[in-house]
Amino acid sequence: MFTREQVDDFARAAKLERWKNSGGQAVGMKRLSPVQPAEGRVLLVYGNGSCATGCARYADVIQKAAALDVFILEYPGYADRAGKPSQESLFRAADEGMRLLGTNAPVYLVGESLGTGVAAYLAGTYPGKVAGVVLLAPYNRLADVAQYHVRILPVHWLLVERFPSEDYLRQYHGPVGVLVGGKDHVVPERFGRRLYEGYAGPKRMWEFPEANHWTVTQRTPGEWKEIVDFWHGKGR
Repeated sequence: MFTREQVDDFARAAKLERWKNSGGQAVGMKRLSPVQPAEGRVLLVYGNGSCATGCARYADVIQKAAALDVFILEYPGYADRAGKPSQESLFRAADEGMRLLGTNAPVYLVGESLGTGVAAYLAGTYPGKVAGVVLLAPYNRLADVAQYHVRILPVHWLLVERFPSEDYLRQYHGPVGVLVGGKDHVVPERFGRRLYEGYAGPKRMWEFPEANHWTVTQRTPGEWKEIVDFWHGKGR
């Protein structure tokens, strides 16, 4: 955890500002597109070990690719946001974020690692509100990834936080992009492939054979332009 002053300093350095609810409580960070009116809004849900100010790089590259406002959800118990992280608390925070984005512009979801489960939940829960999804280093079920890392114990029985992405995506029918790294040993690409293969809607996979869990998320503005074009129905 960081202090409020520390997070404010991080935000200024990253050219982000606080994203607040109607009660004045911070729920994350945001950076509006320098080109207004924006074409839509991106909601980013990050991976474990990160925080909203640590994700400014996404706003940097996405806004070079398209005129999109970028909102980064802060999880309970991360940075200076009160609470404790769990599947339930992350989903409730994500619900609030979706409500705050409103309905007067397209909403696109970007999920990273652990956050791909949160993005899948949102897509399945608000299918009519989500115009497109991209998942970086995703999994079909977090329990399957845990079983891979702890092969002796019956993790499917022990893991409470299951994040069943494949189940949630069955309720969504919009475009889903998947990015996997061939040298990702945290969430091996097989789990992203399972999610991709099981999805019945419009989809595209980007494969990076030399990428690990970190570098698979380091995409260029040109690659983000491909993702945005895919969301808009180009190149399917």
